[in-house]
Amino acid sequence: MKLPRKRMITFEVIMGFLGLVYIYPILLVIINSIKTSTEVMNNAVTLPKFFSIHNYVYVWKYIDYARLFLNNIIVTSVGVLGIVFIGAIAAYKLSRTDTKYSWYIFIFCITPMLIPFQSIMITVLKLAKTLHLTNSVIGLGIQYWGFGAPMAIFIYHSFVKGIPREIDESSLMDGASSFTSFVRIIFPLLKPVTTTIIIINFMWIWNDFLLPLLMINGSNSTKTLSLAAYSFVGQYTTDWQYTLTAVVMTVLPAIIFFIALQKYIVRGVTDGAIKG
Repeated sequence: MKLPRKRMITFEVIMGFLGLVYIYPILLVIINSIKTSTEVMNNAVTLPKFFSIHNYVYVWKYIDYARLFLNNIIVTSVGVLGIVFIGAIAAYKLSRTDTKYSWYIFIFCITPMLIPFQSIMITVLKLAKTLHLTNSVIGLGIQYWGFGAPMAIFIYHSFVKGIPREIDESSLMDGASSFTSFVRIIFPLLKPVTTTIIIINFMWIWNDFLLPLLMINGSNSTKTLSLAAYSFVGQYTTDWQYTLTAVVMTVLPAIIFFIALQKYIVRGVTDGAIKG
């Protein structure tokens, strides 16, 4: 149903205002990232007197941005690839298995989505130390598999159910194994929802703070960008101009990634809803 013009204008004005409310804090972070310490402390909402990239140059050198950026790339890549593989193949197997236990196994796999991380983080930390996954960027990426796979399985499962089983049967009749059928035929059909899962998990892992704080905070060589931003926050004093600069430098790659691929999120979710 098409809204009347006046109502549409009113709706657009309200949504525009709400958008500005959410964007305003982000603008403040960017504005204060190019201020001096004195300007930030005197008035955080005014524009800087002079435009300078000194804060960005200092933070780049101080935190060794290139090294930490590489750490983020490794952690995020390992985490996202593992989540996609585990989620896709588990959802495919569960959706194609017709037994009285498959539904219970599916519920068991997605139930961890309902468990707050804070309630199990001490146990996870002890287990990670036992498995030698702490103080390692690759070990940190592996840990994200367990936290991200339940959501991936949940999303993939409804999408795979919409793919006709005749496709699987035809490939099996041609001599392909179940795994070969999944890799060469089924998984390419999951491209829209796979893109959505990649984007969602990329944004989450790239900007995550708590798990890296627990697992790799002890070594400067294994820190992530989010931990480096926190390094400017002290017990008694905080260099806000450097903290906000580090925040901008941390989230900017994720924002660019999201803007470049945002259309695939809507497409993947819509296709998944139709298929499911």
